[in-house]
Amino acid sequence: MTFRATARVLLYDADDRVLLFLNLGKNHDDPPRWITPGGGVDPGEDFDAAAVRELFEETGLRVDAVPPAFLEEDFDPDQRWHAYETGRWAWYALRVEHFEPVQEGWTDDERAEVVAWRWMSADEVAADEFECEPADLPDLVRAHVPPRRLSHLTE
Repeated sequence: MTFRATARVLLYDADDRVLLFLNLGKNHDDPPRWITPGGGVDPGEDFDAAAVRELFEETGLRVDAVPPAFLEEDFDPDQRWHAYETGRWAWYALRVEHFEPVQEGWTDDERAEVVAWRWMSADEVAADEFECEPADLPDLVRAHVPPRRLSHLTE
């Protein structure tokens, strides 16, 4: 078990839908699950910088900054995560114009693991046939809807 700090981002469009990726895991042995953009904090980064970088790498979206994290918590894979590590997660909520993500910044693992993406409402996530990560993602989506104005968008 390794420790990993991770930044996760709820990207909301004008209809309060969030961008999610359908992930099958490294070996496609895990149950399919919807996850948010985000990833590990690199050496020398803080959570905010990791969120900005991960958004660009995983979606192609450039932002100057992210608003303050709405949640920071320790996680344990035995709780609500499909993780192979333990660590600390910071969660952000950002409103952006609807867009289609690009894969240019994806790692080889991401290209193998992510099989689809979709903008989904909290109710759609809760009703979907696939799990989500974390299991209470629909509640997070409902609880952290940002103001109707666009947030920190640069391109």
